[in-house]
Amino acid sequence: MKPWLVSIDLGTTNTVLAYARPGVEQVELFAIDQLVAPGEVAGQPLLPSNRYHPAEGELAAGELQLPWQQEDVAGVERVAVGRLARVLGAATPGRLVASAKSWLSHPGVDRMAPILPWGAEPDVPKVSPVAASASYLAHLRANWNTRFPQQPLEHQDLVLTVPASFDEGARALTLEAARLAGLPHLHLLEEPQAALYDWLYRHRDTLLEDLAGTRLVLVLDVGGGTTDFSLVKVELEDGEPKLTRIGVGNHLILGGDNMDLALAHLVEGRMAEGAGENVQRLNASRLAQLTERCRAAKEQLLASDAPQQVTVTLLGAGSRLIGGSRKAELRRDDIERIVLDGFFPLNEAQEGAKRARAGIVEFGLPYASDAAITRHLASFLRQHAAAAREALGLPEDDDTLPIPDTLLLNGGVFRSAALSSRVAATLARWRGQPLRMLHNDNPDVAVARGGVAYSLARQGQAPGIESGAARSYYLLLEGERGVSSPAGTLRAVCLLPRGTPAAVEVRLLQRSFALRLGRPVRFHLVSTIADSGHAPQPGELVDLPPADVVRLPPIATVLRAAPGAAARSDIPVQLVTLLSEVGALEVHCVAEDGSGRWQLAFELREAEGSEGADATEPGAALAPQLDAAIEKIDRIFGTRSKGVDPKEVRQLRASLEHLLGARERWATPLLRRLFDALMERAKGRRRSAEHERAWLNLAGYCLRPGFGDPLDGWRIEQLWAMFESGVQYHKDTQVRAEWWTLWRRVAGGLDTGSQLRLLDDFAFNLQADASERGKRPITLVDGSEDDMLRLGASLERIPSAYKAEIGNWMMEQIEAMPSGAARLDAKTAAAYTRYLWALGRVGARQSFHSSAHEVAPVAAAEAWLGKLLLLDWKKVEPAGFAASQIARMTGDRSRDIGEAVREQVLRRLAAAGAPATWSTMVHEVVELDQASETRMLGEALPPGLKLLR
Repeated sequence: MKPWLVSIDLGTTNTVLAYARPGVEQVELFAIDQLVAPGEVAGQPLLPSNRYHPAEGELAAGELQLPWQQEDVAGVERVAVGRLARVLGAATPGRLVASAKSWLSHPGVDRMAPILPWGAEPDVPKVSPVAASASYLAHLRANWNTRFPQQPLEHQDLVLTVPASFDEGARALTLEAARLAGLPHLHLLEEPQAALYDWLYRHRDTLLEDLAGTRLVLVLDVGGGTTDFSLVKVELEDGEPKLTRIGVGNHLILGGDNMDLALAHLVEGRMAEGAGENVQRLNASRLAQLTERCRAAKEQLLASDAPQQVTVTLLGAGSRLIGGSRKAELRRDDIERIVLDGFFPLNEAQEGAKRARAGIVEFGLPYASDAAITRHLASFLRQHAAAAREALGLPEDDDTLPIPDTLLLNGGVFRSAALSSRVAATLARWRGQPLRMLHNDNPDVAVARGGVAYSLARQGQAPGIESGAARSYYLLLEGERGVSSPAGTLRAVCLLPRGTPAAVEVRLLQRSFALRLGRPVRFHLVSTIADSGHAPQPGELVDLPPADVVRLPPIATVLRAAPGAAARSDIPVQLVTLLSEVGALEVHCVAEDGSGRWQLAFELREAEGSEGADATEPGAALAPQLDAAIEKIDRIFGTRSKGVDPKEVRQLRASLEHLLGARERWATPLLRRLFDALMERAKGRRRSAEHERAWLNLAGYCLRPGFGDPLDGWRIEQLWAMFESGVQYHKDTQVRAEWWTLWRRVAGGLDTGSQLRLLDDFAFNLQADASERGKRPITLVDGSEDDMLRLGASLERIPSAYKAEIGNWMMEQIEAMPSGAARLDAKTAAAYTRYLWALGRVGARQSFHSSAHEVAPVAAAEAWLGKLLLLDWKKVEPAGFAASQIARMTGDRSRDIGEAVREQVLRRLAAAGAPATWSTMVHEVVELDQASETRMLGEALPPGLKLLR
């Protein structure tokens, strides 16, 4: 039996399924059974991409029952998905999971961790963005298999659509969500292409006439969470239109959600005006509730029969559900001013997108810092100007912005005639004449229907679009001998040119790599959509402007020999890339002699820790004396080292600095080479206490902060294997101190489980009584109060509840310290400094290396600030610095402290004469300056390494 053709649009706002039966040309929409009210199931074409996690006793079990056996892939016992979830979420704050698709593309958090609903109370069950996405797909699968038991969804020809701008990490996570939902075999299709496929299929009988005169189509897709641009060239070939996708845009978290949030801010202000001076700013959950209500009001006001205004009501909480409600009016002119002029300005000057110092991070998502879609559109057209001119038949030296002659709009926001007209008018002004509009009869379902049309085109039964790879992929090189790269550019070799068809292998024949089996291998890849004027060729050496590239999650792996294969020190390999049939980039190492082939995997979590700074690039220069430095390390710790004078061991660091320069200037690549040399000789640290001190000190320094290089995960694994055995010279005070300094330095690379293991020793060393200490195992290294405070403060990946416990304990110690004297003695001042530094790090609103959901709870942070405000900040200077970190503004209401406490902190900082930078970080969203960053970390980062904010 032939499979059915099925397409799923897994949208930020809604999920849609379309299908065609074998041999039938008609594309049908699947009526998705879902709860529309408690206990009431109905089929709807749209499944809102929402989950609601009800409170205990809120809904009876029967009120959540669906026509099939339910088992939530995310592991939540009671959950509503779809229409009912959206309705309940608008009425009750803090229990609605929304915009999971936007979170899939956010590398600043662990997208496999349970973090949604964002900002929810601890008693609300949470799920990961991947699991949330999987739950919507699983709902479809269960519904389909109930209705068509003889044609299980997992056995059909399945297409899943994704934004054209999704990077390889987001695509891989989308595939993982599908796998969790029981749909492991499918094709990925870009959403703008799907929208155009839908139009092509609906006009297949009159296509030549309907595209007559068209040379370049712009598809503008503005969904709930993303904005996508695509350019499609139209040519005549053998009397028939031939369509080729020639350009896509970079990823933008910008869409209907942003519009709803902007309206919510406006309504929140109006509600505050009518409520008097004592009104509290809405917390994250209540703002999310208000945003959902503003979404409904926006849709009413954008309709063709829109009223003049809509009343937005936000119910109170608890016993004040009705009496505590707040209302405000949202008017049609608000929509025009905020949505039309704010998101779709006419942009007569064709300005590109503006880059702000910090983007909006409401609800934890890094929204585009410039909300003007028409400015992003101008930037996109400039990026693809050469290809657009060629498609339009314009001269190459024409310096005006080439404007497509045809426009297709897609996305729910374009149900509004006002928004569609604004985009068309803007482009017409830029072009000097109107564009041809391709009519989209239903923007909500066009992408899902287009996925089926794509499958029909693959079978030769419908018009198709030639596309291939949406961007070019490059391998960054470590510098070419005799070839200098222009200043500020990245030397790279083309791995896969843009436009390469799917399933076509591209082998880098000109380059060979000598790799060692059993040892790690790393590759730095970037992609670009930028139009350089000519298509790159595989193996072509180019210099890329850093602003034009997107850094992919690094590729790092350890190559294993086949069972029974002869051991070899090195094996020559070449790189092979292809765009898989699924639509994902694959990279393989292939032995030149045919003895092996290894697929390399993207390290998706690696991007969460650092920002791919210049110093972490393979092109960063290594010191010319590196070999001599490694010889020094080998002399001290190597297997043949005997009779080395203890003085030489103690002077190892100084000897390395003599060869390599001051260690503060050692960049990440050099540091990691030194660490690798130390790790290979780790057994040598046990020769003497001097050896162990030197090894621990250097190893920790060279691997700090535990991430920043693609192989750091592998290095951390090797280092962590040493932990349980402890130190050899456990009675040596300095050895013990260096042991804990090492783990504090590399804590950023440790996972939650490892950090919790360190927390056990932290608690024992600071809180164990005499009888417990007598039973201390010899491998549990003793730690001083100072060592433990620094270690505990560095454990950023432990759950927030543990941070609250640690911070409360620290606060108790601080409150017990004497503060009545006119001047603190040195011992008391030192104790204040230790504990306040640690408390500031534990309570910081912005972590250095953990996900944003792992910060200490807001309630705990505000309680600590209340007690810190009782101290004299002029006498106890570290109190002001700690308070500035705990009160630091992130823009995310789920993490930020309340306005009343913020104002108190700002007043005290001003009265204490604190540095202006401290007040600035409390008042607005800014980056830490280098001095504050170094003070918070306890030491400087390696040169060039930047942490994600």
